[in-house]
Amino acid sequence: MTALGRYLLANGRVDAVLHVRADDRKPWLTMATVSKTPDEVLAGAQSRYGPSSPLIHIHRLLDGGKPFAVIAKPCDISALRALGRSDPRVEQLIPYMLTIFCGGVPSAHISSAIMRHHGVDDQDVRLFRFRGEGWPGPLRVQTRDATIYDLPYPDGWKGKKYSYDVQFRCKICPDAVGEVADISVPDGWILRYGKPVFDEAPGINVALVRTAAGEELLNEAIAAGYLEVSPVSIQEIEQMHSEKPDRKAGAFTALLALRLIGQRAIKVSGYRSADALKRAGLRSFFRQFAGAIRRVIDGDNREHLI
Repeated sequence: MTALGRYLLANGRVDAVLHVRADDRKPWLTMATVSKTPDEVLAGAQSRYGPSSPLIHIHRLLDGGKPFAVIAKPCDISALRALGRSDPRVEQLIPYMLTIFCGGVPSAHISSAIMRHHGVDDQDVRLFRFRGEGWPGPLRVQTRDATIYDLPYPDGWKGKKYSYDVQFRCKICPDAVGEVADISVPDGWILRYGKPVFDEAPGINVALVRTAAGEELLNEAIAAGYLEVSPVSIQEIEQMHSEKPDRKAGAFTALLALRLIGQRAIKVSGYRSADALKRAGLRSFFRQFAGAIRRVIDGDNREHLI
């Protein structure tokens, strides 16, 4: 997505790219930013695992009347598509919407826990990189005196040292794979015996084209030398991200459970709910249904005040 954002600006296809990057003052947090040059987009190239609000700049950019691209989470792109149904400027001024495969948004408490684990005061942190300097790269905390504390990617984010503190809204998300974006981009994880492994390797992403605009953009970026591509099968993508089909099916099951017991739920349409439920099967349906009920009983379907 960084390469695509750079291409769009370098070739004058858009006036700006709205995306996120590490906060300048608190690098464990994430801030929305508007880039006007390819170098500014590149400076924000970094995976961010935590709360972000890229859409805070949307109305200002729409009021500006110049075309811009958006790189954001799937739920942000869904919000833009919804806004476009009442504001025609969205379709006129946002020709490209790009997104990731999303595992859910952990709270900022996870970053604080990692700093505490290393015995580092947040006032001394100069850099907090969730991934990078490699692929997937370590989860790195660097202090102002240049001391570096690293955690391997699986240890930081796959449950060995910390578990995702994912908000309930993410657990009922019908679109972790960015179906309504022009292009959605997951990691192209290395497969071993049909399972993803996280060994360090040259970085590879998968580009799933969702719209004609996305296809045009991808082909132009390839022709201009911004991307190099090779084929990948749907089966390989499902193996790389095997949790995504269950999450999609589980979202509709959970929403059904919430409505049946009179709890708040989100309104969802256009995400192939019937197909998802059919694919889930009875065993998965009852497991997800019971899980949703249990979360309600435990009070986990509410965001707790700090």
